[in-house]
Amino acid sequence: MTHIPSNPSDVPLPEMPGCPPPTSPARRRILSWLAGLTGTIAVACAGVPILGFLLSPMRNKSSSKLISLGKLDTFAIGATQLVTFDSPAATQPWTGIVARTAAYVRRLSDTEFQVFAVNCTHLGCPVSWFPQSGLFMCPCHGGVYYENGDHASGPPPRPLYQYSYEITDGELKAYVGHMPTLQDLPEVYKPKS
Repeated sequence: MTHIPSNPSDVPLPEMPGCPPPTSPARRRILSWLAGLTGTIAVACAGVPILGFLLSPMRNKSSSKLISLGKLDTFAIGATQLVTFDSPAATQPWTGIVARTAAYVRRLSDTEFQVFAVNCTHLGCPVSWFPQSGLFMCPCHGGVYYENGDHASGPPPRPLYQYSYEITDGELKAYVGHMPTLQDLPEVYKPKS
C-alpha cells in the first residue's frame, strides 16, 4: 500500500538537470501576501477620491461670501464696469496675484443691478466688455454675449453666469468666492423671465 501525503507540497519533486530548483512554499506565501497587499493599497488609492466625490454633497458647499463691490454712486445707470476684488476662496498666503478676480457690474436702475461672473460659460476664459458695441466678447473661442449677459453667438451654451447681490448701507455687495456653475442654478443664475 502506498502512502498518499495530505499536503501536496510535502511531496519531494525530482531534480531535473539544467532547471532551477522549485520554489519553496514559504516563498510562494510571501509573494501571494505581497501581491494581495499591493492590490489592497491600489484599491484604497483609487477608492479615496471616489469616496470623496460620493460624500461631497454632505459637506457645506457654500464657500460664497458677501463682499463689497463699491458704493452705489460709483455705478452709473445704464453703464457696465469691471470691478476687481480678492476672492474669498483664495485663503492661502501663497495664492498671491491669483487671488485677484473680477466681476462686471451693470446698473439697470437705482436699485437693480446685474453682477456677471467674468468667465465665459464655454470654457471659463475671461470675457472683455466693449462699450462701443455693447457686447461681452471672449478672446479664446469667439463667444459673444449681449450687454444683459444673454448669449449672442459662438460656442458658449448659455448666458453669462450672474452672482447674487444685495444693497446694504449704500453699498453693492455680491456673494462671490465660488465660480457659479450649472450645479447651483437656483441660487446664482437668474434666467430670463
